[in-house]
Amino acid sequence: MLFDLINKDIETLTCPALVVFSKAASQKDKSAKVTHTELGKKLANAIAEKTITGKALETVLYRELNYKNYRHVLVVGLGKDSEIDHESIRQSIAAAFEAVKGAGIKEAAIHFDGLTTNKKESSSFAKAVAEGLGLASYIFDELKSSAKKDAKAEDQLSFHVVTKNADKAFKAAFQEGVILGSCVNFSRRLGDLPGNLMTPAILADSAVEGAKGSGLKVTVWDKARIKKEKMGGLLGVSNGSDQEPRFIVMEYNGAAKTKKPVVFVGKGLTFDCGGISIKPSAGMEEMKYDMCGGANVIGTMLAIAKLKLKVNVVGLVASTENLIGPSATKPGDVHTARNGKTFEVNNTDAEGRLILADALSYATEQEPQVIVDAATLTGAMVVALGNTHTGYFTRNNALKGKVEKAAVASGEWVWNMPLTDFHVKDMKGVYADLSNMSSGKGAGSATAAAFLEQFVGEGIPWAHFDIAGTGWAVGNRLNYCPKKGASGVMIRTFVELAKQYV
Repeated sequence: MLFDLINKDIETLTCPALVVFSKAASQKDKSAKVTHTELGKKLANAIAEKTITGKALETVLYRELNYKNYRHVLVVGLGKDSEIDHESIRQSIAAAFEAVKGAGIKEAAIHFDGLTTNKKESSSFAKAVAEGLGLASYIFDELKSSAKKDAKAEDQLSFHVVTKNADKAFKAAFQEGVILGSCVNFSRRLGDLPGNLMTPAILADSAVEGAKGSGLKVTVWDKARIKKEKMGGLLGVSNGSDQEPRFIVMEYNGAAKTKKPVVFVGKGLTFDCGGISIKPSAGMEEMKYDMCGGANVIGTMLAIAKLKLKVNVVGLVASTENLIGPSATKPGDVHTARNGKTFEVNNTDAEGRLILADALSYATEQEPQVIVDAATLTGAMVVALGNTHTGYFTRNNALKGKVEKAAVASGEWVWNMPLTDFHVKDMKGVYADLSNMSSGKGAGSATAAAFLEQFVGEGIPWAHFDIAGTGWAVGNRLNYCPKKGASGVMIRTFVELAKQYV
């Protein structure tokens, strides 16, 4: 899919289809309203008959309407004025994309000026439009024999975002949306690839390849280096697989060298069968998504570098498989993390926290301003929040405020979860410093976070994002996400968070 920004009066263009918008009735406007004045008059009967209601995500296609130089007209509902924000715009644009694609139309012009007359909103909405188009266009079909590898240019779907008022700020916001959409889609693809085609080595190679020309420095540690660096958690989990682990270090320097970095840490389990504490077979194929935290940290780093943010950032991804080989970790085994703390493994399926322990220890050594990690960590988070909100944990009130601000700016939903000393107490070990399983019942996500907290240096602001419910299969909630595939969740929020440290 191709899309661009055109700074012209939309009435002067020639295109097969025109996309305009409608708003639902409100106290101010007693009936629905089409935001394109002339078309609003032309479609007055459709409004009166409630064919057009302006309801959010409603799409009404008029084929062969032949309005000026447009054969077809698509009317997309925005909802009531009070309901319209950058997230609803993102979804409305995705609805428009699907309607145009479903109708077999190959080219359409979007009447951006119908979205808002408020100059303050226009840049935010421009970014949302670019994100909506980019995110909605993602499809993972490269493994299908029927997929057209060399699609002809004339078969590609293209959109023109048309406005008369594209000033410098508008253009910059639109380009930011383009970059964010492409980086989210990059990470989605990493998640969607199956375990045999996305091993730790391939994940590391993908990070290196994706970073080319971006200004990112990428260093990859192999198994020998990981062993030398005393990463006992990562090494222990990897012992059940014949695929070697990788530790990926991505560095971006956009500020003075003296400025402490922001560090993002991701869980990169490219496949997780649960180890000896094996998972049920039903649904196990979804465990290719257990690396989405790591994939999304890679996407975050690419976006920050491409946006040239004036901040120093480090991205760390601990990557391995968790399988049942002859050397696999056994329940009851004890391993030593990089920071010297020991843990007994009482369930080999609670492995994500073990590899993150080493990554968080290394992150601490970077003396950062803040550490943020993302992981598909616990089924308990899915039970608690489903696939709408990403649960996050932090004891730092200032960081909590920054996270909430970043989430509002990105349009992603987060929910602050409790983390207390009681949760820490539940993770104390009998034969080692810690156990990877709680001694109590319930609060599985909080006790997992409490375990991770033991590997973060004292005084360093830290937040843990459990994306087990939101990392994939959220298309039933968000129409710009795949129905079953990886979502790329938190990349947009993490970029907004990084901006606060500029």
